[in-house]
Amino acid sequence: MGRDLRGKVAVITGASAGIGKATAEALARAGSRVVLGARRHDLLEQVAEEIRVKGGEALPVVTDVAEASQVEALIGRAVAAYGRLDLLVANAGIGYFAPVEETPLEVVERLWRVNVLGTLYAIRSALPVMRRQRQGHIIVVSSVAGKRGAPGSGLYAATKFAQVGLCEALRVELAGTGIAASVVCPVGTSTEFFEAAAALGGLRMGPMGPVQTAETVAAAIVRCARRPRPEVLVYPPARLLVILNALAPRLVDALMLRFRRRLLEGRLPPPSS
Repeated sequence: MGRDLRGKVAVITGASAGIGKATAEALARAGSRVVLGARRHDLLEQVAEEIRVKGGEALPVVTDVAEASQVEALIGRAVAAYGRLDLLVANAGIGYFAPVEETPLEVVERLWRVNVLGTLYAIRSALPVMRRQRQGHIIVVSSVAGKRGAPGSGLYAATKFAQVGLCEALRVELAGTGIAASVVCPVGTSTEFFEAAAALGGLRMGPMGPVQTAETVAAAIVRCARRPRPEVLVYPPARLLVILNALAPRLVDALMLRFRRRLLEGRLPPPSS
């Protein structure tokens, strides 16, 4: 079974939908007290109420992870309410699909602020609390896109690579402190993620390759919380892609070329002025 999650305090960002919502529900079922961070107040309250109705304990805190002060406030609310912080699941993220040269710089900046700086803000806010406790666990939700970039998602992949590199360094820096750091890399997941990305413009794309449910990813996150691991590839065969890309990147390039036609078919008309 590993660690008992009953009574533990967990903060989850991006908790109003998708993987974040499923993770909050799964941790609550395991007995954790969950603190939910997301921008959409109505959906956040709905998730919290659904958890409470089922006997769980949930505290919703409206949070835009792109704003450092709001992330600090989220962690502060968790500690003020429960006196500690045992688990941080840095899950909030956005996507955008377009060739690198066609991705607007304002979109690049937003991707970076949410996916990378949002993760960093959460880690930097949580670590002082966990250091005082001399224990804790940080789980960052990245993606298989953080292991291999694909055409049409270069800038998104760059943010996911950044998260992986951040966790790799962090877990060594935290060695001997009682604080674990893990990175979770799902494949394509059946959530609103792709529709939300398309709403920003660029290309309308769905997941390439195998598709998992948010609940499958959440279950992997809970297993990692019970038994901390440095890295979790939620779809185990994806490890083959990672190994093949390291050994023969040109071969993987050739495989990726097969997706170019689908990429072009998904091109959206430019937004009206």
